[in-house]
Amino acid sequence: MSRIEGTFARLRAQGRKALVPYITAGFPFADITPSLMHAMVEAGADVIELGVPFSDPMADGPVVQRAGEVALKLGIGTAQVLEMVREFRRNDTATPVVLMGYANPVERYDLNHGQDAFARDAASAGVDGVLIVDYPPEECEDFAAKLRANGLDLIFLLAPTSTEARMRQVARIASGYVYYVSLKGVTGAGHLDTAAVEQALPRIREHVKIPLGVGFGIRDASSAKAIGRVADAVVIGSKVIQVVEAEPRERMAQALAEFLRGIRAALDS
Repeated sequence: MSRIEGTFARLRAQGRKALVPYITAGFPFADITPSLMHAMVEAGADVIELGVPFSDPMADGPVVQRAGEVALKLGIGTAQVLEMVREFRRNDTATPVVLMGYANPVERYDLNHGQDAFARDAASAGVDGVLIVDYPPEECEDFAAKLRANGLDLIFLLAPTSTEARMRQVARIASGYVYYVSLKGVTGAGHLDTAAVEQALPRIREHVKIPLGVGFGIRDASSAKAIGRVADAVVIGSKVIQVVEAEPRERMAQALAEFLRGIRAALDS
């Protein structure tokens, strides 16, 4: 059983929902990410999504784009992200870590380090899952097999526009959990329609039997609680970045933990 699968099984037995915060690796300082990850766990995070910076992030809104640009200017690439996970793992061997990003950095990593190096090195660093925004299921069965061979889950996005055929394709290949994009737009958009999410998830569950997380547009305790009533996990990213960047360095981890404790309490209430 993978760390992701084990985490969702434990939460299901407890009648609780997963809190999955996202942070861009290397933002806003090249060496701060592991300490922010530990703050997330201390505040009640169940899974951490760690963004791999990329120059052309098609699914990211302005907040995540800006964070990625800062990280890229600091020299953060895939190799540095894996080193951050290694450092995190020195003190935390339990919390699942999912890398979220795009195909280009993964393929570039393999070009620079050898065939299938990304899957091998990600597993060695302590990564548990990978979400590649621009890898459609019909084009990455080989990649999914390589990840599985290294004990890694491949997580896919579904959206309000996803067809039944796409849901079946995702259900056939995905593992860990599936990430439902709650709206037609980019990360951080402010028009979350919880009623539409409630209507969409039962249709997805007809095909997808692994846990369903929901993200995009979740910004506070009330929206997290509303989504938590129907989803297995709540993913929150842009607001996390805004909380961090609003503080001086010495208060970033504390402010992040305080914010996430409020989300955790809402999900558990």
